[in-house]
Amino acid sequence: MAQEDIFKKLIAHCKEYGFVFQSSEIYDGLGAVYDYGQNGVELKNNIKKYWWDSMVMLHENVVGLDSAIFMHPTIWKASGHVDAFNDPLIDNKDSKKRYRADVLIEEQLAKFEEKMDKEVAKAQKRFGDAFDEKQFRETNPRVLANQQKWDELHARFSKALNDNNLAELKQIIEDQEIVCPISGSRNWTDVRQFNLMFGTEMGSTADGALKVYLRPETAQGIFVNYLNVQKTGRMKIPFGIAQIGKAFRNEIVARQFIFRMREFEQMEMQFFVRPGSELEWFDKWKQTRMKWHQALGFGEENYRFHEHEKLAHYANAAVDVEYKFPFGFKEVEGIHSRTDFDLSQHQEFSGKKIQYYDPELEKSYVPFVVETSIGVDRMFLQIMSASYFEEELEAANGKKDTRVVLKLPAPLAPIKLAVMPLIKKDGLPEKAREIIDDLKFDFNCQYDEKDSIGKRYRRQDAIGTPFCATVDHQTLEDATVTIRHRDTMLQERVAIADLKGIIASQVNFKALFAKLK
Repeated sequence: MAQEDIFKKLIAHCKEYGFVFQSSEIYDGLGAVYDYGQNGVELKNNIKKYWWDSMVMLHENVVGLDSAIFMHPTIWKASGHVDAFNDPLIDNKDSKKRYRADVLIEEQLAKFEEKMDKEVAKAQKRFGDAFDEKQFRETNPRVLANQQKWDELHARFSKALNDNNLAELKQIIEDQEIVCPISGSRNWTDVRQFNLMFGTEMGSTADGALKVYLRPETAQGIFVNYLNVQKTGRMKIPFGIAQIGKAFRNEIVARQFIFRMREFEQMEMQFFVRPGSELEWFDKWKQTRMKWHQALGFGEENYRFHEHEKLAHYANAAVDVEYKFPFGFKEVEGIHSRTDFDLSQHQEFSGKKIQYYDPELEKSYVPFVVETSIGVDRMFLQIMSASYFEEELEAANGKKDTRVVLKLPAPLAPIKLAVMPLIKKDGLPEKAREIIDDLKFDFNCQYDEKDSIGKRYRRQDAIGTPFCATVDHQTLEDATVTIRHRDTMLQERVAIADLKGIIASQVNFKALFAKLK
């Protein structure tokens, strides 16, 4: 099945099983804004818990913060967002659709990569174990031709970005004959910059209203509070401040569901270090964060680092952790060495001294900062993409059967245990309720009595429930239930008294944290 078709099925699955809904759907929706349903919010909360606990509980020198969405407008002037928080946009005159010029060119680069990968895949199939991919890529004429096109486009694109040359970006789009996905035409406007911040007014009267912004990132709330946290927490450098919160960007949205939204949630940690040590800490956090992603068990080959072509105005090093989505490798986390830019700017614009006194060096300085930043929604999509499977099974009558299953890591699953009475009489529902009442303070449990037991299993597979416990007449005799494992579909008879221990061993975050050492 084509990757695009899989992605469409995943989007439909998210709605059908209560993970993600289009916001304001009964009013025909609001573009690039989504709501999380009953299962989606549980999965999202578990993702946040995995991140928060791995940051704050596992690191003695990282603490948390929850800063306000509204901030003094001068903060955004100091941070550079008022003047420099822009995307290069281009419109197609026929479809009237707007696109990011850099994304259109990146997609063209990806097409050259796909052509090379297809040649490699065909050769690998032809030569089998004797295939030498490195030698093939260095000698095959078709691969070399596409690699040359990629290299030339990449060099030209990087220079245009770094020079902020909007005319050259348009020229690249024209030279590469890039068409609008909607109209199929190459009738483009000039490229221009578009500020992504949402503005509003704060105040009771029009004359006295203050122009404020919905924050486009959560990091600045950490920077302006770093000294408050350091002093009240008696923190010593190096130390970090972690935060989870909403941010808002007036994005020109790609057609990739919740991958890029106008209202989204970030998980960010700013790590304050001595000047001169920032690149060493950058490398450490780079490896630490990759290990965090790979601990989920979705395959190391599906992750890679991507070095930035153009550094932000505040950075001296930047890298993305990318995951192989159905629509290609895309960023799930950014790690940046932000230097002392933010703190120095806030010190200058506020007129307040926000330096740290280092007792070991016996001097004060503005710390340097290493940042790790994940979009919760993007992480949610990555986990759903990696967990979605359609499996062909042998039915009892010899016919083929198909099940859709979300193989979510058990600690992240919305529902940990579904308890099902075999029939809705003879005291079985009451016994099932009794089991749930005993376990519901330890795990998120669900009672399910509707439809046949087979249909109920399929429903729980589709929402990623790792365990189902079936209550039958034998349960009333010997206090045992049949427990079914989601991934293997194996069933075993266990004592009700052992249920808690069996489930806890699989759904506890300790198993994930052990991989981070």
